[in-house]
Amino acid sequence: MDPLLLQITVSIALGLLLGLQRQRTESSIGGIRTFPFIALMGTVSGRIAADYGGWIIGAGLLSLAAVLVFANFLKMKAGQNDPGTTTEMAALLLYLIGVLISTGAMVAAVVLGGVMLLLLHAKVSLHTFAAKVGDHDMRAIVQFALISLIILPVVPNASYGPYGVWNPFSVWLMVVLIVSISLGGYTVYKLFGARAGMLLGGVIGGLISSTATTVSFARRSAADAALAPMAAFVIMTASCVSVGRVLVEIAVAAPGKFVAIIPPVAAMLAACMVIAAVFYFSCRREKSEMPEQKNPAELKAAILFGALYAVVLVAVAAARERFGSAGLYTVAGLSGLTDMDAITLSSAQLAQAEAIDPSTAWRAILIAAMANFVFKFATVAAIGNRRLTIRMIPATGGALAVGGGILWLWPG
Repeated sequence: MDPLLLQITVSIALGLLLGLQRQRTESSIGGIRTFPFIALMGTVSGRIAADYGGWIIGAGLLSLAAVLVFANFLKMKAGQNDPGTTTEMAALLLYLIGVLISTGAMVAAVVLGGVMLLLLHAKVSLHTFAAKVGDHDMRAIVQFALISLIILPVVPNASYGPYGVWNPFSVWLMVVLIVSISLGGYTVYKLFGARAGMLLGGVIGGLISSTATTVSFARRSAADAALAPMAAFVIMTASCVSVGRVLVEIAVAAPGKFVAIIPPVAAMLAACMVIAAVFYFSCRREKSEMPEQKNPAELKAAILFGALYAVVLVAVAAARERFGSAGLYTVAGLSGLTDMDAITLSSAQLAQAEAIDPSTAWRAILIAAMANFVFKFATVAAIGNRRLTIRMIPATGGALAVGGGILWLWPG
């Protein structure tokens, strides 16, 4: 297809999509006919500007702005006092997307158009979410911005400390990754709140903190023994999600070794999902409510994880140098008792740097996961109901048996 014809086609398509959405909102500024013209105006202006100068694009933008101002003036004169500016901003941005299309940046233009469409269509959902955001939640958002947008860019990107494994930028980048995953779960929790069902409750709990979820539901079962079946399912589901988190962390920390590390960890995840499914059928008619979740973007918690991760990095390097793989596995078992993220990220990064074999990395990660199951069972036995403890015995035993079988039988 001729490049110009392709650009015109994409402009019309984006204009029709956005115009249809605006038409359905009964916008009096522009709709399914006006928006394609705006996109085409941007594309044509961009093509002409290639020969006659960029002032053509500026003149087109000012002309469009003048039309929008005049249309709003007529609305106000007719008594339609609508202070909203969403359609006007969408029209101006669509014009610029049309210009972007004329430069050949087709993929970027389509992505921007898709994002615009989603934002326009999700008005009710976004307004509902904003209404649910309180001071506590706003603080979480601001602190995440501090962690990721302010602190990360200024952290030194160089190696320091024993064994040269402390790179402040890499350490804090992993902090941002973990907080991002947890904050995503917290956002889902805010959308669904305490009404989240068992499955969603377990998923959210695993995204935010599977250990905290285990403690919460163990305490609930201690207060009400009838909740034991549901609590067992939620705890096991959260544990599955925590192993799923590991897959994401490996993909980010060791993209070049992902394929070599992932299969045995994925097999462990599959076994955990089977165990969770068995629990589900014993309590699928029960309803559950999510306990109150804490802000996962607290700066103190982020700093503590960063410190833990830095300590694990040094411990892994020292254990590997002095005791070989056995030392690394010992560190993995001890670290995994309370936190799988630090040992997962450190092992994956060592594999990515080819300091250890991928097989050593996945074995360390698997040992950490098994240790984490042991810690959660100990937590349930210490503070949970006896019925819940009995239910968790075969679940924990099954997970440990599968993990041990993978360690023993998996090739490599």
